[in-house]
Amino acid sequence: MELKLPGYLKYVFLLIGLALTIWFLQLFKSVLVPILFSALLSFLLLPLCRSLENWKVPRPLAILICIITIIVVLGGIVWFLSAQLMSFTDELTNITTKLSDLLMRIQLFLQKKFGIQPRNNADLIRSSLGTLQEQGTKIIGNTISLTTGALSVFGLIPIYIFCMLYYRNHMRQFMFKFISPNNRTHVMKTVGSIQGVVASYITGLITVIIIVSLLNSLGLLIMGVKYAFFFGVFAAILTVIPYIGILIGATLPALFTLVETGSIVDALIVVGIFAFVQFLEGNFITPYITGSKVSINPFAAIVALIIGGEIWGAVGMILSIPLIAIIKVLFDAYNPTEPFGFLLGDITNPDDKPGLFDNVANKIKQFFTKKV
Repeated sequence: MELKLPGYLKYVFLLIGLALTIWFLQLFKSVLVPILFSALLSFLLLPLCRSLENWKVPRPLAILICIITIIVVLGGIVWFLSAQLMSFTDELTNITTKLSDLLMRIQLFLQKKFGIQPRNNADLIRSSLGTLQEQGTKIIGNTISLTTGALSVFGLIPIYIFCMLYYRNHMRQFMFKFISPNNRTHVMKTVGSIQGVVASYITGLITVIIIVSLLNSLGLLIMGVKYAFFFGVFAAILTVIPYIGILIGATLPALFTLVETGSIVDALIVVGIFAFVQFLEGNFITPYITGSKVSINPFAAIVALIIGGEIWGAVGMILSIPLIAIIKVLFDAYNPTEPFGFLLGDITNPDDKPGLFDNVANKIKQFFTKKV
């Protein structure tokens, strides 16, 4: 006798499975995060590794060359940011003095206009913000602590990358054990699409970071802002967190400019520079570089950012976009889930009328792309 369960139980089991999945992801964060980063970097390095192997380079040596290349590039970025941060920290005492002068001027203005009695600057700074030097010491201490913990976890990434690239044929054969011969071509095509999406996203992201770093730094140099390259690169790196990162990156140089010059106008100009660069990045740079290969609509990207941040924090926000792009590829490859892939995709309705920014963007694109 066949036992029929109510239809609503299917959704109950689905919710229970989703809750257990989130619990599992949070519980094994320290294991899963390095593996996911390694998988993404392995997809990125796979074409280079194959090219080296085609040039008769042994696979272990080809993989080592790829890993060393990644380490050198990331090490150079970390060294640059660390050197700039240490130099920035050395000026915290001077910045504290300027902040005290700025607060004094603000208090005198409030007293003159509204009759608010000024407080002692030292007490105000110490009670509300603490001294910048103390804050800087805490930041450096926390950074060292976090870096030590991160190195202990992410130190496994090169090992994971080596194993994934070295045993890729073995893992493919393992995957084929679960797939019928008729479906293997379709599965390999899907895997190739995932590899293309990941490689396109990471290489495009690196290119965007370089371009945005140069634009940010150039704008700050024109404004005469100290540590222009540090602020420019720092804000550009934060673009790995879409829509939110550039806002965070613009806050620090704007506050620094306000303290250094005491001019709200200059601080607003700095914010305007970053806003303009963000406009260029969102409408021209990223679409031109990544094209339509990572076609996730903004709403899905924002939801993915929030979910990733809730599950894994800042690391989850960084991983959320490539993971949601991979999920979209998987949804598109399977007929029952294809509507969900359509929902995640960035589809433009030809009947929709373009807005003001779309018209401006199209005019500029036509100007720079027209044939001479």
